[in-house]
Formats: sequence, structure tokens, C-alpha cells
Amino acid sequence: MGAFWSVVGGEEGGSPETGLGDLPELCAAAVMVNLDPTEICQLAKMNRVFRGAASADFVWQAKLPENYSYLMGFVSDEKGRRRFRKKDIYARLCRPISLDGGNREFWIEKRKGGVCMAIASKSLVITGIDDRRYWSYVPTGESRFQYVAYLQQIWWFEVVGEIDFCFPAGTYSLYFRLHVGRPAKRFGRRVCTSDHIHGWDIKPARFQLSTSDGQQSLTQCYLDKPGTWVMHHVGDFVVRKSNEPIKVKFSVAQIDCTHTKGGLCVDGAFIYPKGYREESIFDTRC
Repeated sequence: MGAFWSVVGGEEGGSPETGLGDLPELCAAAVMVNLDPTEICQLAKMNRVFRGAASADFVWQAKLPENYSYLMGFVSDEKGRRRFRKKDIYARLCRPISLDGGNREFWIEKRKGGVCMAIASKSLVITGIDDRRYWSYVPTGESRFQYVAYLQQIWWFEVVGEIDFCFPAGTYSLYFRLHVGRPAKRFGRRVCTSDHIHGWDIKPARFQLSTSDGQQSLTQCYLDKPGTWVMHHVGDFVVRKSNEPIKVKFSVAQIDCTHTKGGLCVDGAFIYPKGYREESIFDTRC
């Protein structure tokens, strides 16, 4: 074991030996092309050769989405875009990029390069949102946007969203993030106010998704998990061409007007590459 690390370091018993530090930088970069970005960053810490190889443009070109130029078009720093190396482009795309006045964000998932997107409640069409008798926007640290739409009571519950975007090719899953009850802090502890919760146990909510190329999905589920944020799976859609925009329309509704319903927080909608964050997903097909 000790001999191995001595060889890696380039010396054993005080005499110089050929080790990984003597590997040509181009060869090291050729190895890195086959690794995922987290592994590349780990190797870059080993020595100067790997650190230099980890900056090679062709290493990061292979990790970037095919339509990375389109995605970088949303970065506000135009001068910075011209200076960026492929490594810098990858690093920038891994950080959230704001759209729609800060009410939407997208970033690339680090391992596979697919796009993730967050859509705030203010970027959705919510029936009755302008009437304070029904809805209000409330601040909260439990949303990445620092606010949610809170429903007190309404007969016709419907939230609709639409995006038109060039996603990298792949399969994506769309979710609504909802919370039955109103979360709050009291004496430093999280509590859930249940004063307005009613109506969700009578009929299930319907989740729908459709795309401009004819894909459709319909699911339904009772909203019966008060006190916790739930990622409700609306459906999946497939993107076949990275450089062609796809329009996705999605909604959640409970429009049975025989009863009112209330006590619901709407954080927004989220899109992830299929299979991403599976541990936090609640499937609506129940």
C-alpha cells in the first residue's frame, strides 16, 4: 500500500520513479473524458498533471449538453460568455440561471447534463389569484423563491403552467410541489396551521400534462398529506431534438363546484431529468 502511494507520488525510497505525475497531460485528459464531472474534480486534486488535464476544453465539451450555446444565451454577462472556456461554461450552467424576472430558474444536473427547471407560483396562471378572499402570496423560507401562493378557500381550484424551451434530448418528469396546510415558525419551531384545510378528501385533484408534439399524461390523487411538502408527479415527456423548442402545458385542478376547498400552499412546478431525486417523489398514481 505504501509502495503504491510512493509510486503515485513519483518516488520510492528516495529515488525517482515514474508515477502518475509523469503521465502526459493529454493522456490524463483522455482518461477524464470517460469520467463524470465529480470524478474529474477529484482527480484534479491529485497533482499538477491532472489539474491541467481537468481544464482541457475537449474534456468538458463531452459533459456539456448539445445545446449549451442556447442555454448560455440566457446568461446576462455577455462579455463573460465570450471569455468562458468549456470548463467555465459547465460550471456556470450548473448554477441557477434566472428567467421571467426571477420567477423561473434552470440549471444542468451535474452527472448526466440534463436540464432541471423550477417555476414559481407567480409564473403560473392561478384561478382567482387576484382576489384576496381566496388567495394570497405569503413569504416563507421553505421555498427556493422565498414565497408561496396560499389558498384560503375557493370553489374552482385550478393552476396552469406553460413553458416553451429547448431542453437537451432525454426524458423529463414534471412535478407540482404542494403543501396541505400553511407552514410557519412559532417560537423557533416549525408548525403547520390547519385552520383552512377542507375539501381535499371529497374528490381527487387531477394532474394533466400535454406537449406540442402530442404527448399527454393524466393522473389524479387525493391531497391527503397535511404538514409536509409533496412533489406530485404530473407526468413525463420525451425530448428528441435538443435544438428544437418543445411547448409543455401542465395543470392541477379540483373543479367540482359542489363544495369548497382550501388550506393549500402552491410552491410551483419542477422539471427534472427522469430518475433524478427519486427519493423525494410522491407518485400521484394512487
